[in-house]
Order: sequence, then C-alpha cells, then structure tokens
Amino acid sequence: MPADPTGPRAAGTLHVVATPIGNLGDLSPRAQEVLRDVAAICAEDTRRSGQLLSHFGIATPLLALHEHNEEAIAERVVARLLRGESLALVSDAGTPLVSDPGYRLVRAARAAGVRVSPVPGACAAIAALSVAGLASDRFAFEGFLPAKAAARRERLRQLAAEPRTLVFYESSHRIVETLEDLVSAFGAGRPAVLARELTKLFETVLDGGVADLLAAVQADDNQRRGEFVLVVEGAGDDADAQLAEGQRVYALLSAQLPPSAAARLAGEITGAPRKALYGS
Repeated sequence: MPADPTGPRAAGTLHVVATPIGNLGDLSPRAQEVLRDVAAICAEDTRRSGQLLSHFGIATPLLALHEHNEEAIAERVVARLLRGESLALVSDAGTPLVSDPGYRLVRAARAAGVRVSPVPGACAAIAALSVAGLASDRFAFEGFLPAKAAARRERLRQLAAEPRTLVFYESSHRIVETLEDLVSAFGAGRPAVLARELTKLFETVLDGGVADLLAAVQADDNQRRGEFVLVVEGAGDDADAQLAEGQRVYALLSAQLPPSAAARLAGEITGAPRKALYGS
C-alpha cells in the first residue's frame, strides 16, 4: 500500500560539515553540495560563514547558533528536522564541536531520533599533529588552556606526567605566557611543535624544546600573530612520568611546607627521587 501523503514526514538529517581552516580549496565538493542542498545552515558566526558561502556561490539561509544561544535554539532546530527539513551545522573554521559550539544541538537531535551525519574535512588539531613528527598513535586534545595564569599553570602541572602526545589551541594574546608556563611545568627540553596559521599564506611550523619555541616566538613579532596549535611530546617512559608527577606534587606541597619536607613527601607519594625534586 502506498504511503499516506498526509501522514508524518520522515525526519531530515543534521549534517555536521567541516569548513576550511584557512585555504578555501579545502572545502570538499561533497561539503559544497550539502551546503547548497540543505534548508538552512546553523553557523557560529553568520557573517564569517556568509563570506565563505558567497565565495562558492551558495545562497542557503544562515541561522546563528553559538555558545550563548545554542541551548535555547536547539529545540527550534530539532523541530525543523523532525518536520523533514535537512540542515547543516558549521563552525567558524574547521570541524564543528572541536573547541567550538554544537554538541548540545547534536545531542538534542540524536535524542529526538534524528540522523546526524558527518561531512569530514579540515581540523587544525589533526593537521598540526600530522606534521609534528611526534607520536600520534595516542594523543590527548586539550583545546584552549585556562586564560587565567593560576588556573593555566595548575592544569599544566596536572598534565606534566601525561604519557600521550598533547595538543593545545592557543591565541596570539597568550602564546608567550603559555610557552613560559610550559617551560616551568614540563621542563625546557620537552620536545614540542608550534604550528601557526596552518594552510594560510604565512603558515609556519617550528620544532624543538619548549624553551626553543619560546625563544623563537619572543625573537620574532610575526611568530606572535595568528592562530596556534601547540603539540607537545608526552612524558615518555615511566621514570620520566614519575619525575614529572613528583615535580607536580612537590610544587603543590611546597606552597605549604618547607622545601625539604615537601620534597620528602612528594617522593613518598609518587616514588620520584627526593633529590631530583628538591629545588625543582
């Protein structure tokens, strides 16, 4: 029996579409097709996304969806999907939801039984990892570190013993301070890569110890401009990880105890050699 044309329509699809992080040639043909065919595009910044769409001659309407309105607007978007419209979700650049808004909408759509389909493409974190030359079989994406210095330093102390490669995003306003804090928390020689303005005209990828990267950024104003991905080698073998954890615990204890007592307790807690902690 044919379907009742007056019955409920099948739900549409929410397409999560990656957009270029710099080079417009990285917007895939499939992404262009999806962005042309959907009823509307949910965009973090409609002006910025509008410029991208205009470049490709795409006139699909835009709907603002950002961190301040996502919770409120998700219900309206899901209602449209349930009525049979297909929509797209994009961020300012790269793959949505990677340090960008969108997960609340995706969660609401999935809870309503709506199909959510990825349209893969550029992602700054993965692009940087691919050219870093550091272990990539296991890595931890940390996004942006806290803006406030005390919280940032504490987070880095917590990560100092992490054995996996670490990937951070950072802004031009804080890149020097973040590298300084990394030197203190991870040690001057911890291998790292600083990728700046990936896929753009002034792309640079610097490598060396964390202190080397700090010196390079301090010496060149141009290296303090743009958008950054920082890839840092993990703590390494068990001995290195143990020492890094000992240094983290020592830093916490030394705020309340004399250095010798803090080093002794940190060594007992973590197994790190006391002499290596004292004065670290």
